[in-house]
Amino acid sequence: MPPIAATLASTSGPLALTAGYIADVTDLFDVAHSRPHRPEEPVGERRRYRTVWISDVHLGTRGCNADMLIDFLDHVDSETMYLVGDIVDGWQLKKRFYWPAAHNDVIWRLMKRARRGTRMIYIPGNHDEMFRQFAGLDFGGIKIRRKAIHETADGRRLLVLHGDEFDAITLSHRWLAHVGDAAYSALMTVNRAVSAVRRQFGMPYWSLSKHAKAKVKNAVAFISRFEEIVAEAAGSRGVDGVVCGHIHTAEMRNIAGVAYYNDGDWVEGCNALVEHFDGTMEILNWGDEIARRDVPAVTALAA
Repeated sequence: MPPIAATLASTSGPLALTAGYIADVTDLFDVAHSRPHRPEEPVGERRRYRTVWISDVHLGTRGCNADMLIDFLDHVDSETMYLVGDIVDGWQLKKRFYWPAAHNDVIWRLMKRARRGTRMIYIPGNHDEMFRQFAGLDFGGIKIRRKAIHETADGRRLLVLHGDEFDAITLSHRWLAHVGDAAYSALMTVNRAVSAVRRQFGMPYWSLSKHAKAKVKNAVAFISRFEEIVAEAAGSRGVDGVVCGHIHTAEMRNIAGVAYYNDGDWVEGCNALVEHFDGTMEILNWGDEIARRDVPAVTALAA
């Protein structure tokens, strides 16, 4: 292992990143042979799905909702799992290295899932584009691809990709994308403060940034246009639908005969897209799932 990678792996986690490049990509997967800081939560019966899609986790940032994702991974299993980009945030890690134990635990759970036999496909996004150079290779049972075609249980073909390929700001004005990223990070700082206050009062998870984005007319127009462009591109490729991430807005709708699915994120919405064994698709909001799970315990305590 290179000296830089060894130092970072021993002090800050498995991700060795210097000057924006991975010193040794295998460091990221060595964590599979370590012990998690937070052991897997024993649950009576884990939910099972045919397929699970998650994206925009942004490990390496303070905005990442790693604890909620760990809870999700401890309660849900699937035959196939797609990691649809921006799992690791290389943009922020280049500015400041941040890698708490919970982020290690997310990687550990993903790697263990692959070792248990789950078919894992990782499609890097724009924030973890440093992994795109490894497209076509497998690491620790995780297949790295630029895009994929998924066939549902009811025979539909879905194009799976991150979605930044259709973001004009990211493609044409990279500097503007970084400015927007900085502004978004500032909003997430406020979002964390609001979440901390809500937890103090026993209130369920709620995202200020998600609420603000829904109220801003230009943001709503951008999201709508993005969805239409992605669906149109998928239709031109002869598939029945498309699954993407990138814009941190979970959605499931039909656009001009093409099924459009966005699996959301684990910063604001904490969403996952799942396929049931009959091919039915569903978006899970894990904050709501935790709130429903906690209701019986709260009721019993009150009684």
